[in-house]
Amino acid sequence: MIQYSLKCADGHQFDSWFQSASAFDKLQAAGHVACAVCGSEKVEKALMAPRVGHGDKPEPAPEKPLSKPANPAEQALAALKAHVEANSDYVGTRFAQEARAMHAGDAPERPIWGEAKGHEAKALIEDGIKVAPLPFTPTRKSN
Repeated sequence: MIQYSLKCADGHQFDSWFQSASAFDKLQAAGHVACAVCGSEKVEKALMAPRVGHGDKPEPAPEKPLSKPANPAEQALAALKAHVEANSDYVGTRFAQEARAMHAGDAPERPIWGEAKGHEAKALIEDGIKVAPLPFTPTRKSN
């Protein structure tokens, strides 16, 4: 495995792991390497310092835990997700039915979010019901 520091044409910098240097070259040539921030496929290796072993000393822990947002875009997305989850009801796969019931006056108006199939979302929009896709998936709760 090899880790590369990468940057896109818009100046976003990010790291990514590859099976080998040749694997990176093949993926990049096929257009499968994209910016983690904006999705641009114009990505190149950034200047990086080699890792040098410290003998028997363990490597220090990373400064930022992996669970924290790494850049402003990830921070904004995390803030949006927290706001939506705190201020609206998650209705799951019943989103289309709940939105339609509120629009018809059969259910009380309230902020909701959930999941809908493409044809369900399209039908809601065609019927004048305002919906918007969210750029995240629901938080999975485990036992």
